[in-house]
Amino acid sequence: MRSIVILGAGELGGALARQVAAADIVSRVVLVDDGGTVAAGKALDIRQAAPIDGYSTDVVGSTDETAVVGADAIVIADRTAGAEWQDDAGAALVRRIAHLNHSAMILCAGARQLEVVERGVREGGIARRRLLGSAPEAFRSAVLSMTALEAGCSPGEISLTVLGRPVNHLIVPWDDASIGGRRATDVLPPPAITRLDTRLARLWPPGPLTLASAATRFLAAAATRGRATLCAFVAVPRDEGPAGRVAMLPVTMNRAGIATVLAPALNARDRARLDTALHG
Repeated sequence: MRSIVILGAGELGGALARQVAAADIVSRVVLVDDGGTVAAGKALDIRQAAPIDGYSTDVVGSTDETAVVGADAIVIADRTAGAEWQDDAGAALVRRIAHLNHSAMILCAGARQLEVVERGVREGGIARRRLLGSAPEAFRSAVLSMTALEAGCSPGEISLTVLGRPVNHLIVPWDDASIGGRRATDVLPPPAITRLDTRLARLWPPGPLTLASAATRFLAAAATRGRATLCAFVAVPRDEGPAGRVAMLPVTMNRAGIATVLAPALNARDRARLDTALHG
């Protein structure tokens, strides 16, 4: 990738610009915010840190959202006023940038942007493989940390996915999860799994640093066409739920956005819970 544009220089947007720059996965990052010189100031700070941390990404600030023209990827974050792009303002922003740039992936990095993805697909007619949200991967990271505490191991030894819709329909398919190469249900006793399930709602929403890390992982996967499985907000196919309905599902990435939406292996109970989330 040559360039990434981040819309919003708030806490999330600034952290994301810093992480993307340090990852050296793109030549140029443009941080856009209409809040005066805030974006330019944060971009300067990130550039000045480059000799210390050893990255070469060019980072610039702007107040002009037409900077998305020609970008390889566009990320929607939060404004300096402190709020994520969401609701009517977020939906309108997505439609504007989709009109300005007809091909770039549009990644919603915030925890409150499920509706932005949903409305972009339903009302804006944006392809579901192009418009997605990365917050579920941040939530998955939080679940991994909690599970590691219960299992007494490192999060890196755990493989699991998260499904559904926040905050009342959050699902971890424990039958399909593993810990240290063993089935999670063979490692964790039923009371431990029950404890984890009851805590899921309290792990939402993830914080800005975790959200920034998750979005960076999506961008890295897209830039390198890696085969990592990530959890995303994605509009489900028509045969899975109402057209445009968005849920957390596992995906793989390519430069255009979603390469594949993976079908999770679910027991009857988890399938019923996911169906409820999709049709509720």
